[in-house]
Amino acid sequence: MAKIYYDNDADLSLIQTKTVGVVGYGIQGRGQALNLRDSGVKVIVSQRPGGPNYDEARKDGFVPVEAAEAAKKSDVIIILAQDPLQAEIYKKSVEPYLTRGKALAFSHGFNIHFKQIVPPKFVDVFMVAPKGPGSLVRRLYEEGKGVPCLAAVYQDASKKCKQLALSYAKGLGGTRAGVIETTFKEETETDLFGEQAVLCGGTSALIKAGFDTLVKAGYQPEIAYFECLHELKLITDLIYAGGIQGMRKRVSDTAEYGDLTRGPRIISKQTQAEMKKILKEIQSGKFAKEFLSDYHKGKKNFEKWRHEDDNHPVEKIGVKLRGLMKWL
Repeated sequence: MAKIYYDNDADLSLIQTKTVGVVGYGIQGRGQALNLRDSGVKVIVSQRPGGPNYDEARKDGFVPVEAAEAAKKSDVIIILAQDPLQAEIYKKSVEPYLTRGKALAFSHGFNIHFKQIVPPKFVDVFMVAPKGPGSLVRRLYEEGKGVPCLAAVYQDASKKCKQLALSYAKGLGGTRAGVIETTFKEETETDLFGEQAVLCGGTSALIKAGFDTLVKAGYQPEIAYFECLHELKLITDLIYAGGIQGMRKRVSDTAEYGDLTRGPRIISKQTQAEMKKILKEIQSGKFAKEFLSDYHKGKKNFEKWRHEDDNHPVEKIGVKLRGLMKWL
């Protein structure tokens, strides 16, 4: 069983004695920076000028600086830019200012695990990964609650890195909900697999397949949209609150019987075999290599695939129907 840490397991004063440099003021960066500041931590924000994130950082009371300046002046540097940008930022603006006693932090293990960033042995390297978007991290903190986090230590130069990671998590409010101990390898590989096979890739492909099946059979696209996309939130909310069995207790007997008898025909052994292939591609580094190669060559394939579904009927009918639902 995983080890879970709570407020009493973490000493907030450890991170309060540090200056934390938050590199990237996107959704996650903003939530973490504000929570740390409200927890009594000195925070320096790095964000390039000229964009909405820069303006928002100033509005929130920060004076954004270049990444190099944040790295130079900080004891803990957490890199929260997008995955394919982190290695360049690190090499150019962070690595030159890493000295003994400093710590390098992440909220996703991608660049460390796949060796895009190789930190010197004399610095601590840890991860605190809130299991929710930065906006939720911020909102629950303000409500006196917290978002569960994952925490991992990759390099323990100080022999106190784990305690520092837990202190950082407490500054975010994570120890109010629970911080689960993991590794960079486990977090990275399971995160990528979940996104690809279930949460994003699997779900979007399932929605389109269901929608297309109904429309090709002669049913109205509006009805197909509601049954295969719109009502998905109702089911996922039930699963979120009570697990799969909790959901089954709250739907009709007809729906539950169909779930139990037809679901395994959709997600079959063949589907699970393909999932295993996807997991192996993640574990071997094949996915990371493919993604980064395309990204750094101008995202040619990425952009093509990104827009392939722009004109899919489920998207077109969705725009029309969501326009009628003013509460969304």
